[in-house]
Amino acid sequence: MAKSIMIQGTMSNAGKSLLAGGLCRVFHQDGHKVAPFKSQNMALNSFITDAGFEMGRAQVMQAEAAGIAPDVRMNPILLKPTGDMGSQVIVNGEVLGNMKAAEYYAYKHNLRPAVQQAYDSLAAEYDILVIEGAGSPAEINLREDDFVNMGMARMVGAPVLLAGDIDRGGVFASLYGTVALLEPEEQAHIKGLIINKFRGDVEILRPGLKMLEDLVHKPVLGVVPMLQVDIDEEDSLASKLDRTAAVKALDLAVIRLPRLSNFTDFDALERFDCAGVRYVHNAAELGNPDLILLPGTKNTMDDLLWMRQNGLEAAICKLHRSGTPIFAICGGYQMLGRELRDPLGVEHGGTLRGMGLLDSVTEFRPEKTRTRVSGQVHGITGFWSALSGSDFTGYEIHMGATDHDNEGFSLLSNGRDDGAVKGTVLGSYVHGIFDEGDLAQRVISILLERRGLNLDSARTVTFQQYKEQQYDILADGIRRSLDMDAVYNILEQGMEG
Repeated sequence: MAKSIMIQGTMSNAGKSLLAGGLCRVFHQDGHKVAPFKSQNMALNSFITDAGFEMGRAQVMQAEAAGIAPDVRMNPILLKPTGDMGSQVIVNGEVLGNMKAAEYYAYKHNLRPAVQQAYDSLAAEYDILVIEGAGSPAEINLREDDFVNMGMARMVGAPVLLAGDIDRGGVFASLYGTVALLEPEEQAHIKGLIINKFRGDVEILRPGLKMLEDLVHKPVLGVVPMLQVDIDEEDSLASKLDRTAAVKALDLAVIRLPRLSNFTDFDALERFDCAGVRYVHNAAELGNPDLILLPGTKNTMDDLLWMRQNGLEAAICKLHRSGTPIFAICGGYQMLGRELRDPLGVEHGGTLRGMGLLDSVTEFRPEKTRTRVSGQVHGITGFWSALSGSDFTGYEIHMGATDHDNEGFSLLSNGRDDGAVKGTVLGSYVHGIFDEGDLAQRVISILLERRGLNLDSARTVTFQQYKEQQYDILADGIRRSLDMDAVYNILEQGMEG
């Protein structure tokens, strides 16, 4: 069975995902067969594996860092929030159903066997498992039936590294308080502390590190700086979503929907030096961009109503009339049509007028489309004609089906058509459509040509090569910052140390 080590944090966004990804990369570089694991993930950013199962993107990132293909066993439970009080519950990559928070907490003990089975299955195939916790282990009201933090560590006998975010302030109090709130048997799992996201001179910090070690009787294994890496982050906590100003030749505006999902769809566009991607959540911020990107959403109808109420829909339609192009994916594509129908109450219920920018109608159905796809852009005409013939790969995750009377966008390898094009408006169901192939470059070239500019030089590396470089940069930062000899010693000794 694999040896394991677990990263927990004092709070959400303490940097657990990147630290776990960094350790996966370091172990992979050192020749170990390593895989990530997170028993339960709450995220709107999800991914479809080659086997057709849905999982959180954080573990996809960590699997890539480990040099392996994403596997749904790495994230057996995924919660996708549908509102403030409930989530869609996905178990082993398939939808179990929608539950309110109280329902889920009453039910979740039934999922412990699925977590144990997924972990044991991976542990039988790998040398090392890097486990990521969720939120904070000191949520004492959630201790019962926990299998995400200390409950997970106890379940598999994993030593824990506890990380605190110094960038938010109060890191000593958060680390000390977290340890103090844990039961003695839980405290015993913590084998080291990590100060994360540090800016400044570490020597000034050292006296505090010694005092902290004396208080909690745990070693500080390192101070990790605010690493400048371009790697997938999770959902609304991602710092890129706060970027509201573009300072490059091209201004690409993503509508920051309340239930925004899979914003990583646009990461590949940021690899071009000329392209600035920003996120806007009101009409005043929209300005006059070169391209409007309508992203996916966990609730298309509610988010369309949100745009309608805050003036974004009217602002987008006005820009459209003046010639601004629009590229929409999944839920954003559904919004563009004449009408959205939900007779069975899958999302919002009833019928809702769409934005009317495509001649299409979407009807929501209980069945979830969940598949990886590849395709080729049709020989389309007009504004987007330069995309014709471009190949792409990606995945579909959606609850609705769309019929349209417009020019089709692409033909998928499974024989289905995808998407629609009308003038400067383009919609597709395919997430990750820019990640491979030359579609992203063609889009950028169209926008530059519209401005009378040229793409001076194509990217020298593919998006995949770029990501590999970023994982190596992350691993270098981890090696420089953490006492890796101590980490390996903790890994080797486990709970016996």
